[in-house]
Amino acid sequence: MTKKEEHYGAEDIQVLEWLEPVRKRPWMYIWSTDETWLHHLVWEIVDNSIDEAMAGFCDEITVTIWTDWSCMVEDNGRWIPTEIHSKTGKSTLETILTVLHAWGKFGGSGYKVSWGLHWVWSSVVNALSTKLEAWVHRDWKIFYQAFERWIPVENAKEIWKTKKRWTIIKFFPDDTIFKESIVFSNKTIVNRLRQQAYLTKWIKINFLDERTDYKYRFFFEGWIRSYVNFLNKNEDAIWEVFYVEKEKNDINVEVAMQYNKEFSNNIISFVNNIHTPDGWSHMVWFRTALTRTINRYARDKWILKEKDQNLTNDDVVEWLTCVISVKVIDPQFEWQTKSKLGTAEARWAVDWVFGEKFMEFLEENPGEAKNICEKVFLAAKARLAARAARDTVIRKWALEWMTLPGKLADCSSRDPKVSELYIVEGDSAGGSAKQWRNREIQAILPLRGKILNTEQARIDKIFWNNEIKSLIIAIWTSIWETFDINRLRYHRIVIMTDADVDGAHIRTLIMTFFFRYLRDLIDGWYIYIAQPPLYRLAKWKQSWYVYSDEEKERLMAEHNIVWENIQRYKGLWEMNPEQLWETTMDPSVRKMFRVTVEDATKADEMFKILMWDEVAPRRRFIQSRAKSVKNLDV
Repeated sequence: MTKKEEHYGAEDIQVLEWLEPVRKRPWMYIWSTDETWLHHLVWEIVDNSIDEAMAGFCDEITVTIWTDWSCMVEDNGRWIPTEIHSKTGKSTLETILTVLHAWGKFGGSGYKVSWGLHWVWSSVVNALSTKLEAWVHRDWKIFYQAFERWIPVENAKEIWKTKKRWTIIKFFPDDTIFKESIVFSNKTIVNRLRQQAYLTKWIKINFLDERTDYKYRFFFEGWIRSYVNFLNKNEDAIWEVFYVEKEKNDINVEVAMQYNKEFSNNIISFVNNIHTPDGWSHMVWFRTALTRTINRYARDKWILKEKDQNLTNDDVVEWLTCVISVKVIDPQFEWQTKSKLGTAEARWAVDWVFGEKFMEFLEENPGEAKNICEKVFLAAKARLAARAARDTVIRKWALEWMTLPGKLADCSSRDPKVSELYIVEGDSAGGSAKQWRNREIQAILPLRGKILNTEQARIDKIFWNNEIKSLIIAIWTSIWETFDINRLRYHRIVIMTDADVDGAHIRTLIMTFFFRYLRDLIDGWYIYIAQPPLYRLAKWKQSWYVYSDEEKERLMAEHNIVWENIQRYKGLWEMNPEQLWETTMDPSVRKMFRVTVEDATKADEMFKILMWDEVAPRRRFIQSRAKSVKNLDV
């Protein structure tokens, strides 16, 4: 342990209200019951352990996914109190797990810095589970209590002796509430645990998936410095990671940053280990301090002449990878999702801590300072050139915005909530889709061949491309400063390409464009990928459309089908219009994937690997996955 023990007992637990409404209206507490929010049950239990680690009472956490679909979280922090609580007359363990808002973060000596009011409370995890079990190792004893759909099976009781200090929570998500899936993703959990290990000093985090024997162990001595190195592992950095940590007015500020040779930026911010994608006060003032410091240094050293304009916030963050972590006693978030921090004091703390230390760094490291100035000046030139290109494109397009692309077969509905746009590979498949679509709600936009690789191309070249221009005009949201999500004409934009290598390439090019230039459409869950069948199996007068090799093998064995009856679809053009409708476009039977970005950092890294000129990372990526590729048509 890293901190002296404090008294922590029943009087530190406050009770605000009872629990029953959670099962009746779960969306009020977790927004949704899909797979994404299923994992928030894990986060809530893990976050309580992280709070113990930030308070200095815990240095090891273990997360296990069991074959019975349950999740178990263990930590060696302070045990949960088990004595009778004065307000409920129940054990404090039972109070914590059955009373909404009951936890040590609401007062007393529980926590100085914590996650505060969470998306999902521990009691909500209990309410949304078929079963929850708790083991508390304290006072040389092991206490146990079980719950079924949050109702206690029995009172907390002593079951064994122990010399350890440990808390274990095991829960089974309720499939009557999480109807879409109760299957935990080890990839999703590992990404989150890795992030928490970077942000929490001295913590060891273990992960074990008993379903697959998949194991991970995280411990990072460099903390967020190591995080920046991880984010930049595929980049060519121009100097070592700059790092500062200091406390100002009871606010702890930690910043790690590094410039690299790639023309993009990646700034990630956290408050009390909560990811704040919109940043707000601490992010705004970090950028302000960075811009002011570089401008001041460049003026003092005559790198920036009197006639030159000052660098902007956008200039100085290009080429930059940065992690900002602040810890605040009572954080004030603007939204329930905690995407923005509104605590005013945090901005002054970040400005003072970072600005002072970064100026010292520039003064003491003139070589690195010169490299940074060269990079941000190049970004400024690129910004001016890009703006000129944008202005030219917008002026040219001004007369074209009133006319939809001629190749677009629009739908008759003007209600975007029900309207769908199919982006189809080639005129042949586009013709078939137009014939057998639902003309009221389904629009078809055929693209000719492979669109431009927007990951590398110049901005002016991108937006003179006819296919991209047609796509933007059809969607109708415009782009850049004139982008308006409220103008979106279709709330379901479906990429429909062949099930072969070329189709996958075209799909990747289209998604690259959306990811880089219309990211709000992905974040808003408007982008989908159609899933055409891979095979058509036939025997006598029966036929089956098959979407996977596993399904094909099962049906062949089930119906004694021989290979000569099997048709392999290499492209949408091999299907007649009626087949395309009944397999891929009919809303009552079709299968499609919704494109989401669970981890923007991972997505950004993947696009760089697949779409940039660097051959080595792409070769390693392909070689590591080559054995898992099936149905490769070359």
